[in-house]
Amino acid sequence: MIPRDTIDTIISTVRIEEVIGDFVVLRRRGVNMLGLCPFHNEKTPSFTVSPAKGIYKCFGCGKAGNAVNFIMEHEHFSYPEALKYLARKYNIEVEEEEQTPEQLQELNEKESLYNLNQFAQQFFSRTLLETNEGKAVGWSYLRERGIRDDIIQKFQLGFSPSAWDAFSQHAAKNGYKKEYLIKTGLSLEKENRLYDRFHSRIIFPIHSASGRVIGFGGRILSAEKTHAKYVNSPESEIYNKSKTLYGIFFAKNAIISKDNCYLVEGYTDVISLFQAGIENTVASSGTSLTLDQIRMIRRYTTNITILYDGDPAGIKASFRGIDMIVEQAMNVMIVLFPNGEDPDSFARKNHPDEVDRFIKENAVNFILFKTRLLLDETRNDPIKKAGLIKEIVNTIALIPDGISRSLYIHECSALMTVSEQVLMVEMNKILRARLKKSLKEEGSEENEIIPEPEVIAEPQKDFDTDSPGSQEQEIIRLLLLYGQDIIHLKMDNAADTGVPVMVADYVVHVLLRDEMVFENPVFGKIYEFYLDGVRKDAIPDRNFFLTHPDLELSQTAVNLVFSPYELSKNWYKNNILITTEESRLLLHVEHSIHAFRARKLEKMMTEIRRKLANAETAEEQTILMKQLGELKKQSIRINREGLGRIIIK
Repeated sequence: MIPRDTIDTIISTVRIEEVIGDFVVLRRRGVNMLGLCPFHNEKTPSFTVSPAKGIYKCFGCGKAGNAVNFIMEHEHFSYPEALKYLARKYNIEVEEEEQTPEQLQELNEKESLYNLNQFAQQFFSRTLLETNEGKAVGWSYLRERGIRDDIIQKFQLGFSPSAWDAFSQHAAKNGYKKEYLIKTGLSLEKENRLYDRFHSRIIFPIHSASGRVIGFGGRILSAEKTHAKYVNSPESEIYNKSKTLYGIFFAKNAIISKDNCYLVEGYTDVISLFQAGIENTVASSGTSLTLDQIRMIRRYTTNITILYDGDPAGIKASFRGIDMIVEQAMNVMIVLFPNGEDPDSFARKNHPDEVDRFIKENAVNFILFKTRLLLDETRNDPIKKAGLIKEIVNTIALIPDGISRSLYIHECSALMTVSEQVLMVEMNKILRARLKKSLKEEGSEENEIIPEPEVIAEPQKDFDTDSPGSQEQEIIRLLLLYGQDIIHLKMDNAADTGVPVMVADYVVHVLLRDEMVFENPVFGKIYEFYLDGVRKDAIPDRNFFLTHPDLELSQTAVNLVFSPYELSKNWYKNNILITTEESRLLLHVEHSIHAFRARKLEKMMTEIRRKLANAETAEEQTILMKQLGELKKQSIRINREGLGRIIIK
């Protein structure tokens, strides 16, 4: 359990733009920062971060919170794990109370899998660096391939002993359960006994974007053809191969700074290029490129450079994956290494400056690269060339931007010696067919135009100011924003400036006096904190709610205090008189209380009318009519004097 003062230190130290900036490219826009939301697919940025308030909100899907909430949501961490992650990032020491066996047992399955993988990584690294077998076999192999010690440690490379159950036995002795050993894939079960999946292999830990070990890749060192060269962790609750990129944790900052991501195939490609100073490199780890992997890269850049080893068959097999990149409005460049070379071997044979220069000088736009590659295969065959035209135009049609499509049509026309008009006609056929298909799937009429949505998420719904809870919402919003601010109440015999009182003190006093309660349970929970704070003379500040471990409470607080709007500085430069909420705070507070009171009276009158309709005696009707009359008088007075409204019913 993390002490409260440590939590406060973490919360006060973190800078939300730095935390989220590790996962999302943020651009400054006024006092806020804007980026593409990592929680849903969007092409127009709607994810807003407020450094001043320490919160974020997506106005597309509605996700909102603080730095802790973001890490919890993005990395699927528990509250304590998110705090530890932030503590490590800012070098804050966390002293926890020792967990009891009962508390350890309560760890959820994901945390157990994470913990086991971390334990395994440490075992493999120690085996590589501290055992005779690890040094003689594993470390020697890595050094022969030119991998430096600092790179070995950075990527946490390791070695699994040749003994068939060395790790399984070690994990069991340290209390790790058999079911988790099997679920992570670290161990395999045969005839009711466990043996190691990765024995006799160099180990490449696979990290999430936040640096947690989620899986492993293992390379065998023997030349036996009966064994696979590489084996990988199976899918689990924490490892999904199609959503993972090897090296993303180490590459993300370089990808952002260079605004480009180099995509390679294998673990050693990433490591060799990283060692050569080309740190913005990730690998798809031998899998076909997936949409999830593309979207992960798009969080950091819209530019991808794919590095190939020169095998034409392999390149053509990857065209579908590259088409998906184009469809995501990203720029794709291709670099082809000389025959017999791959990124790993080329980086080891050449000076880092030469590697960097080669990549930059040989990068070719994908569409033009694809056109030239396929054009070489047509060899003046009209039928093959017709197929090539269809293939290229299909790819160009995937580009969302119309101007970019036109430019590529122009360039490909010159390459293929085909008129632009022919290519444009063919592309329009494809676009019409695609629209027709989408209309048919949605059950729409063919002549109905349905624009392609840019945000694939349920639009966030604003609070309904006409709903019964809007008055409650406004009071809580004012408490969150101004609870500790001072307002001056005009009273008899008071100074001209009025009697100073905190907003929270005033609101709580009035609500208690009039016996008004909140129907919305979350608003009621927030109000209880203010009520308790007034009684103890310790009114909570806004940050208390924004960083509260109760996610429902903290997200409600974020939604209420976050505004997508801001005043332009030009208003101040030009000395334009501005009326802000803060400058008329007392008026806003009193108005919200009057509205809350008016709503309560309206509900009471509705209830009395219901009773009147069911009254059985004249005496009962008289009493109810008298009560209704008194409430009407109060309602008319509050609406007229407090809210400036005239009630006509």
